[in-house]
Amino acid sequence: MQLIMAAASPFARKVRVLLRETDLLKDVQEVYVATSPFKSDPTAQAANPTGRIPSLTRPEGPALYDSRVITRYLDARIDAGLYPQAELWDVLTLEATGDAMMDSAVSISYETRLRPEHMISADWIDAQWSKIIGGCDALQNNWMPHLNGPLTMAHISTACALGYLDLRHDVRNWRQGHDVLATWFASFAKRDSMVDTHFEG
Repeated sequence: MQLIMAAASPFARKVRVLLRETDLLKDVQEVYVATSPFKSDPTAQAANPTGRIPSLTRPEGPALYDSRVITRYLDARIDAGLYPQAELWDVLTLEATGDAMMDSAVSISYETRLRPEHMISADWIDAQWSKIIGGCDALQNNWMPHLNGPLTMAHISTACALGYLDLRHDVRNWRQGHDVLATWFASFAKRDSMVDTHFEG
């Protein structure tokens, strides 16, 4: 199998962390591509008709895409337990929260890094940041008992979202008002799987 990915993608990092946490890295080759919203890499386009990353090629059928589809597939492949049935709806909600934060953070990155300066919308950026802070608020106020429990995809999605905020938007300081969440992340970020997949670019 091949994971079609970019080094700075938080969505790809979710899959990469899972591969290391479950010892599946030996079965999946990580294939780096350089792609952008304006021009999709041919390898990414071949795996996913929309050109988005990550995608996962597999021997038994067409490539899978969308990080949540890929992580569910890999988890089910070896019964890794990252989507425990007893907590499934909580895990999926938390994973979706992390993914939504990533989506807004990537949107800000595109706005500030790819658009001409005179076209950048401060209102759009502020609206996306508000969504991110809403996610941080929910994580700290409602979900710390889960995040302090056994590892699930909720932990991985949350950590990858917060890591991406540090990479691209550290000056906005998501930690302000989220001391408990920040302490949790500082500890989780020391895991080998997180250190080995530290963002580049």
